[in-house]
Amino acid sequence: MTAAAASPNTSKVFIALRVKASPERAFQAFVEEIGAWWRPNGLFQTTPRDPGRLAFEAGEGGRLTETLANGKVFEIGRIGAWEPPSRLVFSYRQANFPLDLHTEVEVCFAAVGDGTRVSVEHRGFDQVPADSAARHRFPDQALLLRLAEWWRAHLASLGEVA
Repeated sequence: MTAAAASPNTSKVFIALRVKASPERAFQAFVEEIGAWWRPNGLFQTTPRDPGRLAFEAGEGGRLTETLANGKVFEIGRIGAWEPPSRLVFSYRQANFPLDLHTEVEVCFAAVGDGTRVSVEHRGFDQVPADSAARHRFPDQALLLRLAEWWRAHLASLGEVA
């Protein structure tokens, strides 16, 4: 089961996908094995160089970081809510965002039958200036649709790992 929503009247995307794992396992895979399921994409780069290894620091206030091959660490965001195994909220910053700009990602894990519905709401793209390189010259609707496709691919990859 998959749901995706993006509209020109909103600055967020919502994606949901069912994975064959318990909420505990899905949450664990999301935060502890992000390097195994995360798929870098040129449109939504988190560092200005070749992709590195992503990792979460557990707990509220922890960081989402990307460590490059040379050891340099980029902070992508901070965890605002850490509620295993049901919910995770973190700020998210792309490499080409203005320095003071962060969007927010909320991930929820809900038991459904013998699996888990993992949903992602990524919000705050209305803050990205129209002339920002982060928009890749896409109008709002196209940018949000690309973002939704990107998150859908991530959740499918998470399902394979979990």
